[in-house]
Amino acid sequence: MRFIIGIFGAIFSAITLGLVFAALGVGGLIFMYSRGLPDHETLANYTPPTISRIYSRQGMIVDEFASERRLFTPADEIPDLVAYAFVSAEDRNFYNHAGYDPRAIAAAFVEAIRSRGRDVRGASTITQQVMKNFLLDGSRTVERKVREIILAARIERTLSKDRILELYLNEIFLGQNSYGVTAAAQTYFNATLEDLTLEQVAYLAALPQAPSRFHPVNDYERAINRRNYVLREMYENGYISEQEMEEAQATALETVQGGHIEAFRLTRPPRNYFTDEIRRQLSAEYGADEFFSGGYAVRSTMDESLQEVAESALRRALERYDRNLGTWRGAYTTIDPANLGEGDEATWRAALADADIPRDIDGWFAAVVLEVGDSSARIGIEGVEEDEDGHFIPAEDVQWARPLREDGSRGNTARVAGDLLSVGDVVHVRRMTRDSDGSFMRWTLRQIPEVQGGFMAMDVHTGRVLAMQGGFSYQHSSFNRATQATRQPGSSFKPFVYAAALDSGYSPNTIVIDAPIEVRTGEGIWRPQNASNQFYGPSPLRTGIERSRNLMTVRLAQEVGMDTIARYAERFGVYDEMQPFLANSLGSQETTLFRMVAAYAMFANGGERVEPTLVDRIQNRYGETVYRHDQRLCPDCELASLEPGVAPRIVSTRERVMDPITAYQLTSMMRGVVQRGTASSTVNLPVPTAGKTGTTNEARDVWFVGFTSNIAAGCYIGYDQPEPLGRGASGGGMCGPVFQRFMLEAIEEYGGGDFPVPEGGQFFPIDRYSGARLPAGSSGDHVVYELFREGEEPYQGLLSVIDGGWAMSSDIPMFTRPGDSGGGGGQGVLVETSDGDTARVPTATGFGTLSSGGLY
Repeated sequence: MRFIIGIFGAIFSAITLGLVFAALGVGGLIFMYSRGLPDHETLANYTPPTISRIYSRQGMIVDEFASERRLFTPADEIPDLVAYAFVSAEDRNFYNHAGYDPRAIAAAFVEAIRSRGRDVRGASTITQQVMKNFLLDGSRTVERKVREIILAARIERTLSKDRILELYLNEIFLGQNSYGVTAAAQTYFNATLEDLTLEQVAYLAALPQAPSRFHPVNDYERAINRRNYVLREMYENGYISEQEMEEAQATALETVQGGHIEAFRLTRPPRNYFTDEIRRQLSAEYGADEFFSGGYAVRSTMDESLQEVAESALRRALERYDRNLGTWRGAYTTIDPANLGEGDEATWRAALADADIPRDIDGWFAAVVLEVGDSSARIGIEGVEEDEDGHFIPAEDVQWARPLREDGSRGNTARVAGDLLSVGDVVHVRRMTRDSDGSFMRWTLRQIPEVQGGFMAMDVHTGRVLAMQGGFSYQHSSFNRATQATRQPGSSFKPFVYAAALDSGYSPNTIVIDAPIEVRTGEGIWRPQNASNQFYGPSPLRTGIERSRNLMTVRLAQEVGMDTIARYAERFGVYDEMQPFLANSLGSQETTLFRMVAAYAMFANGGERVEPTLVDRIQNRYGETVYRHDQRLCPDCELASLEPGVAPRIVSTRERVMDPITAYQLTSMMRGVVQRGTASSTVNLPVPTAGKTGTTNEARDVWFVGFTSNIAAGCYIGYDQPEPLGRGASGGGMCGPVFQRFMLEAIEEYGGGDFPVPEGGQFFPIDRYSGARLPAGSSGDHVVYELFREGEEPYQGLLSVIDGGWAMSSDIPMFTRPGDSGGGGGQGVLVETSDGDTARVPTATGFGTLSSGGLY
């Protein structure tokens, strides 16, 4: 008996010692693999990379930016059905184990032995997968597996099951560049988690194992089998009924990829210059990595409807100019005719879908030439069904153009489609319709213009940019010409010269000499000229800006001082540092359209600084506001109620950049530009409008910037590599129509009214030709009522005269009126210039003469 007891004692001792040594071994193993493990507690504060979204002013999603396409959804917003599906597919004991599942590990080990390593199934729990995805690499080693189990056990003591599942469902990759279940629901079914059906949820839960092996189109049968497996697991785990399982298993797999559901990306407008500029600015502000992964909700200032109008208006102007040149520069790209399948529709559609051609031009379609006949060319059009006869470009649609040869010369005017097109050419086409009833006429050939331009519009009181177009097509060229292109503003800069003069004591009726000037520079003699190559004698300031007189502006700039003008331009933000050269008074120093429109907005709002912004508010992933643009105060907004018909009082804290009377005087003068000046033929709005045209030397850039009482907008057009636009090109003629078309729509939405008259001034009737003060109550085309500061009433009779320091010949008659001939020909008075030459100044009746001597 004692012997038997001894045997059992020895066995017990051996087992005990074995267990002790095993425990020591396991403990040592855990200690060894625990060293250097990542801090699992960081998961408690983990924020996965998430999509940053941009919303329009109306609250619609207009763009997304992300390094990983992920939409974060907190645990309490994830439907139970979604959680149950993933638990059933990946870890049926998730709610019961302590981070790892010994039974699953043992089963996987036995299966591997039975199959001699050929069939190795995973045994990782959801918690282990979280550890692998977040804290460890993806290597398949024993060491990594042990470390994974250690971390999983620790995290189970730190986080709740719901929090672990939240991390898993928001982090996991589910194919098609979709990270997390919310993004995947949108990618595959264009649905929110709440709207997913049972069979859709099961398909998503089937993907974690291998997204590339369960593609809903390429691997349809395999995807169906895996989905049905998940449904069966959900039934066996008690999450759904048998009937629900059977009905879902019998349902076909319909997805975005299969063409059964419209893709979410198609519900958004294509990326444009506005949203990309937001991306550029916020990437610079926060860092590109943070913006692309921070999950920001950006409420932009973009008005979607006006953005579309801006795009259309600018494109129409650019295409009209390009069309008038009459040059066909060739197909945008080509497809090898051998890849068109001899006209087989499926083949050419697939080839056309792969063609690199802009598809963001409203009303334009990508098309490929399938056949060239004797007169017409048959085309296949993307997104347009074929008809019995096919679609054609007829001969009459190409007879506007001459083909551009390789050497830069132009061929003869096209007579038939084959003169411009060849099989495999990929081009743009659009429908031509009748103006009378909108019925279809034919398909017409289009091409993206070489000439480019920009447009921008903003609220003059808040600085909110309502629309921005940086070129003809963003997909063709993402360079934003509204914010990135620096161009010479030309005469559109002149208002800042006149603003400096008005703030320096001059008046709208101050007389400035319009006569030849010569300026000695380091590079020789500079002889500025008016656009008409004529000169008109002494004229009021108002005439100088209405008729865009260069010679008057240079004289005024010389009198006021370029240092003063430079300070004004810098104060308005036109330049960071303006060079005080006299030629810059005519807009020869480059700036951007963005800066010019923002500066003009300060004229419109009475002289207050306003900072243009594309972003109204930014919220982080938690809904906290991290940026708000409008810093004005609203004390009445704190009141419980207001009297009927009384609006809340908004208190502006903005800096004043110019005197309000000066702002009104300048606005009144710029209204004259629109009413009877250089923009009168193209800008005619139903509300008071002011603005200024700009055309640089040889018309390399043409501008128009203008404003109503609440919206400022501007346009410039020119080649990216500046070259002359040709005879007759002007800011009023090319950019004026863009402004007109846009503002007609903007006025419909935002209205407009009279420009507010500031306090401290008084109106007097002035002869706009001579600048003379007229009797009270005067009327007629020659009369304009100018605002003067109190105590600065205009004199009766002869006015102060500015010659800019250049002396004039004696007895020069003053003041031309309509019908009087300009200088450069006809009768006039000869003036001696500084180099001994003579120039002729026009004769005209007036009420006074100038007498001065010295160097001219």
